[in-house]
Amino acid sequence: MVKIKIADKLIGEREPCFIIAEAGINHNGDISLARKLIDAAREAGADAVKFQIFQTEGLVTASAEKAPYQKETTGTHESQFKMLKSCELSQRDFGELFDYARKKGIIFLATPFDRDSVDFLEGLRVPAFKVGSGEITNFPLLKHIARKMKPVILSTGMATLEEVKEALDVIKEEGEKEIVLLHCVSSYPAKIEDMNLKAMESLRRAFKLPVGLSDHSPGTTISVAATALGACVIEKHFTLDKDLPGPDHRASLEPEELKQMVTAVRHVEKAMGNGIKKPVRDEEENKKVGRRSIVARVDIPRGTIISKDMLDIKRPGTGLAPKYLEEITGKAAKVSIKKDEIITMGKLK
Repeated sequence: MVKIKIADKLIGEREPCFIIAEAGINHNGDISLARKLIDAAREAGADAVKFQIFQTEGLVTASAEKAPYQKETTGTHESQFKMLKSCELSQRDFGELFDYARKKGIIFLATPFDRDSVDFLEGLRVPAFKVGSGEITNFPLLKHIARKMKPVILSTGMATLEEVKEALDVIKEEGEKEIVLLHCVSSYPAKIEDMNLKAMESLRRAFKLPVGLSDHSPGTTISVAATALGACVIEKHFTLDKDLPGPDHRASLEPEELKQMVTAVRHVEKAMGNGIKKPVRDEEENKKVGRRSIVARVDIPRGTIISKDMLDIKRPGTGLAPKYLEEITGKAAKVSIKKDEIITMGKLK
């Protein structure tokens, strides 16, 4: 399986899961709030913090309706255009945030929605481009991103396997081969029963690329489960406060939850091991206590022929294992053996 490098992080099989804290537009157009989101992502232990960069005029028509979840979270009194415009940051703002993230020691990523934003991010020297699920059929944008020759993280929400293939073909035709696929269910929040985590394996098998999860489900369970299933990347929305106004806050984790998720993902990684079934060091000691040995049920004088009714099976497990019971039956005692004494081959002949 191919591996790719984003900044100083390797992404691929048997590498630590690359955790993206998705700030998105949860800054509500406030750069000071965006800085606090960077701080929270860094404090939680995420590898990267990601924003969305767009020019509203080039993204959505003035009359476009909101998605149902957006109507639920922000009401119907304004259009999608006005909602997004209120969450827009300038390129100058993003330049400052890029520098701030670098000073804080966390990778800065962004999802661009137009060519100018792609070019701007390239000027910042971002280490990779993230492509949102909604752009998977936007071939002109995919081509423009691919020509920058930086790793691409491609979300696949709302897409069929054939549409994923078409998008990959477009990207690869421009010469970009370093691609990570993120399984995604583009609902906010996504229902647990819709998550279909086995689709990660379908993507991995079909395209032989690193695969991860962009997780819109409630809580942290699904992200942790995806890690156990081999996700190389986990992307998860987060906010400073779920009660803040805006479309995505309710479906996001708060900082402490994000921190708990990162910790759980790292624990799962440690727990995966190498797949070789053998006792660990602590178990070797516990075997002596937890297993049993063959012991004398009665005093056995020297020279006595051992019969089963003279034997018992008790802890500790420092002598002959019970599986040898038939083997020692019929042997003679080389020495006198007292009741409850552990039987060893050295005591038999």
